[in-house]
Amino acid sequence: MTAPTPTPLTEDEKLELELAEQARIASDSWDSVAPGKAENFGKTFRRLIGLLRPHAFAFAFVSLLGAVSVLLTVIAPKVLGEATNIIFEGFISARLPPGATQAQAVEQLRSSGQTDLANMLAAMQITPGVGVDFVRLSQVLMIVLALYLVASVLSWLQGYVINVIMVRTMWRLREAVEAKINRMPLSHFDKVQRGELLSRVTNDIDNITQTMQQSLSGALTAVLTVVGVLIMMFSISWQLAIVALVSLPLMAVIFGVIGPKSQKAFGIQWRKMGRLNARVEESFSGHALVKVFGREQDSREKFKAENEELYQASFKAQFLSGIIMPAMMFVGNLSYVGIAVFGGLMVAGGQLRLGDVQAFIQYSQQFSQPLSELGGMAAVVQSGTASAERVFEMLDGDEQEPDLADAPEPIDGDGTIVFENVAFSYTPERPLIRDLSFSVKPGQTVAIVGPTGAGKTTLVNLIMRFYELDGGRILLDGQDIADLRRHDVRARTGMVLQDPWLFAGSIRENIRYGRQDATDAEVLEAAKATYVDRFVHSLPEGYDTVLDEDASNVSAGEKQLITIARAFVAQPSVLILDEATSSVDTRTELHLQHAMAALREGRTSFVIAHRLSTIRDADLILVMEHGDIVEQGTHEQLIKRGEAYSRLYNSQFEQAATDIDAELPRGEAGEEAEEEAGEEELERV
Repeated sequence: MTAPTPTPLTEDEKLELELAEQARIASDSWDSVAPGKAENFGKTFRRLIGLLRPHAFAFAFVSLLGAVSVLLTVIAPKVLGEATNIIFEGFISARLPPGATQAQAVEQLRSSGQTDLANMLAAMQITPGVGVDFVRLSQVLMIVLALYLVASVLSWLQGYVINVIMVRTMWRLREAVEAKINRMPLSHFDKVQRGELLSRVTNDIDNITQTMQQSLSGALTAVLTVVGVLIMMFSISWQLAIVALVSLPLMAVIFGVIGPKSQKAFGIQWRKMGRLNARVEESFSGHALVKVFGREQDSREKFKAENEELYQASFKAQFLSGIIMPAMMFVGNLSYVGIAVFGGLMVAGGQLRLGDVQAFIQYSQQFSQPLSELGGMAAVVQSGTASAERVFEMLDGDEQEPDLADAPEPIDGDGTIVFENVAFSYTPERPLIRDLSFSVKPGQTVAIVGPTGAGKTTLVNLIMRFYELDGGRILLDGQDIADLRRHDVRARTGMVLQDPWLFAGSIRENIRYGRQDATDAEVLEAAKATYVDRFVHSLPEGYDTVLDEDASNVSAGEKQLITIARAFVAQPSVLILDEATSSVDTRTELHLQHAMAALREGRTSFVIAHRLSTIRDADLILVMEHGDIVEQGTHEQLIKRGEAYSRLYNSQFEQAATDIDAELPRGEAGEEAEEEAGEEELERV
């Protein structure tokens, strides 16, 4: 059976946790403006790349494809430069007198004082009077076309394989996050806003996915291109290669100065986004109350303030990241100008052929372009790394203590529960439950009453092992629940909360959630026993009516009935009812009392109640104050004792009697009316 949803803490029990959370948020806000540490980026980025380790073989194959594609791409300009040489040198040779040799033409130019032109002619490979060799030119162009075509196919295949790797890697990351959430202790969720958690699970992981998909393939190609182009540039002219390399230190300075600031800005941006998501989730989940108390303006102002903070953080992050690529392109263009000038002088001096300079200029563009792309990717990588840091922080968070490897199998018992000297506190500074002992026999119904913050909800949370004890132990059918697997403990327990929880699905599916193998007949039986069947036929599709996200197409009382039916169909040995009838009308409550009496038959039941009239027939009533049981006994015994329970019980009916007195007429008729009202109240009780 699927484990039930944890019982939420009461407001008083959450007080200290909320104060601690406010201190944590203030600390986070302080940290968000503190200087960032460069080693955090490197450590997180290495861990992010480490996610690809299961695909090491595929990544090696991708690297090979990329290397071959880049090799073909960087060879093509050299071959294309040869085509330029064929055209230019053929044009020059057509203007020389036929029959003469190249050496004779060079000597003639030198003798006429045209030394630079003679040097340029000497560097060429020409036959005077022949002209352009179109056959050789067509062969060279076909080779260039084939090189670019094969390189494009390999590049597409590389991108396809990388996308497959990325999708599978992000699938594993989502699985890891989902598994981590299930291993986290319930205390973690008491201290974290749901919007912040959702932001990490959705926005941050989506940002990591986009970062990996956009940057990894491009970064791999860019790095291989830079290496290949450098080799080709040095093979043509080491002097021009040195000119091209002058831009590298300038690009490194740009990235070193702007990069850390951009990384810090993106971290702040994603924290602000998490806060804004928490604000939006809070506002919309309580939208009705915002309307009731007229706090729309206040809600808008708070949203506007946090939205403005996100805008400022996002603008700064995008501005810093956005200037990296233009700055690196500017440096690359300076390098391009230098190569064009020095290359022209070398051609004029006969040190290089024109086609070689053309090829080198293409290489300079191929060299600066991937460097500029790497600068642009740096901004994307920094944003993704900031998100990865937040996700890894969650993955590294504290986990609940693992179940024992040799945990015993649960005994198929009858639901006997014993508390032995149990001690528990949410924080060490504020003890809540101290040395609590009591026992519950099979089939008994235990009612837990007391003022808000007394520890009632905490008590049932301990039974479910949502929290670990500070001392003592809880025995279920003679077995310490700390020794059992959590699933085995919770699988034997059914729970109905004061705030009903339903998921988006049909009513039938919501009832069957209590026991997945329940038949339609068992679902119908549970629905009839809990009066769900009474209203479900008025819905458009009956039991197949689909509830929306907030189950707003049924009333609050009908939601509660469905959750009770879900517990009914689960057939648990231990039943926990946390003010389960608070959302239903008086007549339905009376019917449900009979239904739950049948449900509790033969099962150990714990009932948390504020309306004491609903637990008069309980076998044992525990009265809690400040985490201690101050009284225990049956209703009659506690009333006769005239202490804490009696005061709680009488305070409820004294107020009801006062209200009746204020409304009834005086005199004999008034006395008769008061007597009749009292009899009706006793009958209802």
